[in-house]
Amino acid sequence: MSSTTLAPTAFAALSFDQKLDRLAEVAVRVGLGIEPGQTPAQELFLTSPIDALPLARLIAAHAYKAGVKLVTTIFSDDASTLARYQHATDESFDYAPTWFYDGVAAAFKSGAARMAIAGANPALLAGQDPDKVSRANVAVSKAYKPALEFITRHDINWTIVAAATPAWAELVFPHDPPNVAIGKLWDAIFFCSRITGDDYLADWKQHNANLRTRVEFLNNKRYHSLRFFTPDNATDLTVGLADNHLWAGGGTTAGNGIYCNANIPTEECFTTPHKSRVNGHVSASKPLSHQGTLIENIRCEFKDGKIIKATATAGDAALNKLISADEGARQLGEVALVPNPSPIAQSGILFWNTLFDENAASHIALGQAYSTCLIDGDKLTREQLAALGANESLIHVDWMIGGPTMSVDGLSADGTAEPLMRNGDWV
Repeated sequence: MSSTTLAPTAFAALSFDQKLDRLAEVAVRVGLGIEPGQTPAQELFLTSPIDALPLARLIAAHAYKAGVKLVTTIFSDDASTLARYQHATDESFDYAPTWFYDGVAAAFKSGAARMAIAGANPALLAGQDPDKVSRANVAVSKAYKPALEFITRHDINWTIVAAATPAWAELVFPHDPPNVAIGKLWDAIFFCSRITGDDYLADWKQHNANLRTRVEFLNNKRYHSLRFFTPDNATDLTVGLADNHLWAGGGTTAGNGIYCNANIPTEECFTTPHKSRVNGHVSASKPLSHQGTLIENIRCEFKDGKIIKATATAGDAALNKLISADEGARQLGEVALVPNPSPIAQSGILFWNTLFDENAASHIALGQAYSTCLIDGDKLTREQLAALGANESLIHVDWMIGGPTMSVDGLSADGTAEPLMRNGDWV
């Protein structure tokens, strides 16, 4: 944390409503980068779990104060989602409301900003048929793809922020009473989202500046590939980097000219791998919660960019359904470096939520690449992006491979290795 961070007792003296209001303000002003007087005025499309209603209302208030002309909020409900898997006809799971996702794409095309509040039960669908879960996810991914391209190209300002919910808190703190568990989860969210400082908006500016320094270092190095390895040989993976790759991290200027932070919190420096130049084996360092299914102890083998074998001790069927979503689902679309001393890692909490867990450890992502992580990538055609090694897929799923024993080398084209990380931290 930055030097302006409040002592725990000082932050604790604030009321919960004051803390929540800070998070809402950071979501709008830091996450979306919307400031009072910004022109032209934007719309905001917001999605939220119904349990996060208080935060959603505060976000709407801060958005309107900053000049947003309309906030449209869609709420989700875990119980209603689960009812589908328990009672819907089989054909339901191959259907997605294209009319809705076409509307989302139209909103993004007209310049609307996008925010999602994360907080759904990570284990909601753990006991459901993995085939139905996979089919439903594929149907949504196909319908959502035109809208998602505005996100992957970073044409618009968008962000994700988290809210503690009862089911999520119970999974993270299973041995605590419900009221204690949700209080602990809120405290962790506030801390990791960097709102505990006396001047929390300035703290975010400094944090972004620190990440930019690291990104510039990596971009100047122009590594050909990265090698991840651990002393116990659980991981020995070489990830080739896409031709003309660019590292990114922290805030980014979207295609509409607005400087925003896509994730609240964020600790990563990330770039685009080459989809055909990944070889070796890798073990996950944290479980993955994907679309309500828990997948634990993932281990994958890669050859020439593709997963040739994938196993998990829990959620194995869901994992193999995931990597069968389409041709690009077995290849990587992102590689990210996160130091083990990051606040999220040092919290010692397994969040069962990718927004947090991916910022606690170096990670890779299966599926779609971000075109913004290539030089002039936003101006290239799909064919040109593919020629540089950028992967294309309906999915984009991050999972964690880093930790306190991970080492990372940057490799030049001739194979010369330079140490980047040792024992999970920057050299």
